[in-house]
Amino acid sequence: MSVGHLPSPSETVQSKYQQLQSISEIWPIAARDFGEIVALRDLHTQPEVNLTYLELNRQIQTFAAGLQALGVQPGDRVALFADNSSRWFIADQGSIAAGAVNVVRSSQASPEELIYILENSGSAFLIAEDLGTLRKLKPLLGPLNLRGMALLSDEVSDEFSQVLSFAQVFRGGSDGVIEPFPVDRNQLATLIYTSGTSGRPKGVMLSHGNLLHIINGMPDVVQPDVGDRILSILPSWHSFGRLVDYYFLSQGCTQIYTNIRHLKSDLQTYKPHYMGSVPRLWESLYEGIQKQFRSQPASRQKLIQTFFGLSRRYIWARRTVQGLNINALHPSSTQRFLAQLQMLLLGPLHHLGDRIVYQKVRQALGGQFKLSFSGGGSLAMHLENFFETVGVDVLVGYGLTETSPVLTARRANHNLRRSAGKPIPKTEIKIVDPKTRQTLSSGQQGLVMARGPQVMQGYYQNPDATAKVIDPEGWFDTGDLGWLTQTQNLVLTGRAKDTIVLSNGENIEPQPLEDACIRSPFIDQIVVVGQDQRSLGALIVPNIDALQQWANTQNIALAIPGSTHPADLKTLDPNDSSVQNLFRQELTREVKNRPGYRPDDRIGSFKFVWEPFSIDNGMLTQTLKIRRPVVIEHYRDMINGMFN
Repeated sequence: MSVGHLPSPSETVQSKYQQLQSISEIWPIAARDFGEIVALRDLHTQPEVNLTYLELNRQIQTFAAGLQALGVQPGDRVALFADNSSRWFIADQGSIAAGAVNVVRSSQASPEELIYILENSGSAFLIAEDLGTLRKLKPLLGPLNLRGMALLSDEVSDEFSQVLSFAQVFRGGSDGVIEPFPVDRNQLATLIYTSGTSGRPKGVMLSHGNLLHIINGMPDVVQPDVGDRILSILPSWHSFGRLVDYYFLSQGCTQIYTNIRHLKSDLQTYKPHYMGSVPRLWESLYEGIQKQFRSQPASRQKLIQTFFGLSRRYIWARRTVQGLNINALHPSSTQRFLAQLQMLLLGPLHHLGDRIVYQKVRQALGGQFKLSFSGGGSLAMHLENFFETVGVDVLVGYGLTETSPVLTARRANHNLRRSAGKPIPKTEIKIVDPKTRQTLSSGQQGLVMARGPQVMQGYYQNPDATAKVIDPEGWFDTGDLGWLTQTQNLVLTGRAKDTIVLSNGENIEPQPLEDACIRSPFIDQIVVVGQDQRSLGALIVPNIDALQQWANTQNIALAIPGSTHPADLKTLDPNDSSVQNLFRQELTREVKNRPGYRPDDRIGSFKFVWEPFSIDNGMLTQTLKIRRPVVIEHYRDMINGMFN
C-alpha cells in the first residue's frame, strides 16, 4: 500500500520551511508552489467552498488587511471563538498575518468559560462563529471593553449594529496590502486554552517557532504527495487538529471538511488518503463495522469470526518476525523461526479473509487510505489489532497542547503497536522516578519528561503553574506515566494523577483496564473507580443496541430508562441477575485477557449509567476524552453506594 514518500529509518528530512520566522510565511510559498490545486473543500456549507492555494493565500492576506484597517495592532489579542470551517482557517491565519496573537476556543464552550478566556487573555477584538454565539455571550460582555467584534457568518442584525460580518471585514481589506511589522520565531503566535479534565483552563503560549518546529519535523514521519486528500474532522482550534491541518496544507494536500454526522458517507465519497483522528473516532467506526457484522446471518458471522481469529494469529506472528511485537521486542532465533512458520501456514488464510471480508471494510472507509493518524490518547489494543488486520495503517502520536502538540509519532516503516512511537527530530524524552526525579533505564516505568523546540513558552500570566511543569533545564513534566524501549519507542501506561490506590496499597492504572473492557460489544463507555477501596469498581454506559439484541435472543425486553418494548414480551430490569451476570462475564473475560493481569485488576462492583458521557453534559472534552474527575464527582453518590 502506497504511503506517499516515506523517509528511511535513519533519515532526517529537511523541510523547505526551515528558514521561516513566521507561520504566516508558509501560505505565499504554498500559493506559488501549488497554485490551482484545491486547498480547502467544504461541501457541507452554504455556499459550498472550493478554494485553490492561490485563492486561499489571497483571502488570508485580505482578511489580515481588513483586521489592520479595523485597528488591530501587532501583539493585540484577537479571540476566535468558532469551529471547523474554511473561514476559521482564513480568520486564524489572517489574524496572525495581521500581527495579532489569536486566542482560539470552540463556540460550543460555556459562556462562562469563553468570558474567562476573553478576560484572562486581555483580548481586544472578538471574532465569533455567528450571532448565536454573541447572543449567549452578550449578558457578560459589558465590562470587557472590546475594541471590535466580527462574525465568521454573513449575518447582520440591529441587535449588534457595531458587529461586522465576515464579508464586511473582507471589504475593509480589499486591497490585500498588509502593513509590515517585525517578527521572529520567539514571538507569541497563539494562546490555546486547555479544555482539561478539571479546573479552570490555562492559556498555553505557543510561539511561531513552536508551530514551525512541528511543520518542519513532520516530514520525518510522512511526506504526502501533492494533491492527496485529507479528511478534516478534529477541532481546528485544538492543537492536534490545528497542526495536522497546517502540515498537510503546507505540503499541497486538499483538505476536506467533515463532521461526525457526515463522516461515514464522506469517507466513501471523497476516499481520503489521510485523516487525523482521536481514539473515540476509531472506536465509533469499529462499532459501526461490528454492528454490520452482527446483522449478518449466523453462518456468515461465524465465517467472519473465524477469519479474524486466524488473522490475529497471523499479524502477531508477523509482528514477531519484524521485531514489532510489544511483548517480544527481541525474539530469539527459535521464536522468530516459529513465527515465520506460523506466517507461512496462516498467510493463505489471511489473504483469503482479505478477499472475502477485509477489503470490503476498507471500501467502507473509502478504500484509498495511505495512513491515518491518531492522537489525544492511547488506541486500545483491540482497535490496533482490528485495523491492522483489515489493512488500515493507523500511526499513533503523542503530545500535549503544551508541546504544540507532537512529541513522538510512529513511523509507517516501524509501526510498533501499543506504543506512541519515537521522538520527532530535535526532541528528547526521558523517564524519571516520580518521587526522586532520577532518570530510569529502558523498560522501567516512570514519569514522562520532554524537552525540545516545541515546548511552550509557558502558561499565560501564570508563572507559578509554568514553574511547576517546566524545570530550569527546560524539561517539561507531561504528567503521563510510561516507559521507553531500547529503540526509544515510548509506551504510555496512564496518567500520574489518574492512578487508583487500593486500600491494600496497590497502584492501578485505570486507562488500560478501560481500553480492555470496551472491547466488549455490550460496553460503550466505562470509567474505572476504586480509590481507597478494597477492590475496583466501574461506571458503565451500556451499548443499548447490543444489549437489546441479546435480550431479544432471550425473548425478553429490557426495561431500560426511556425505551419502549413490545407488550407481548416480558420485561426485565437491567439490574436483574441475568443482566448483571452477562456484564460480570464480559468484564472478567476482558480484564483477564489483557497482558500482565493481576488479581487486583479485577473489577468487583459496577453500576449502569444510562446517559452517555458527552461534550454537551460536560463529561467529555472537545477531543472526546472522558473528564474523569467530572464523572466521578457527578456520580459520587452512586460510587459510594457501589462500595457500601
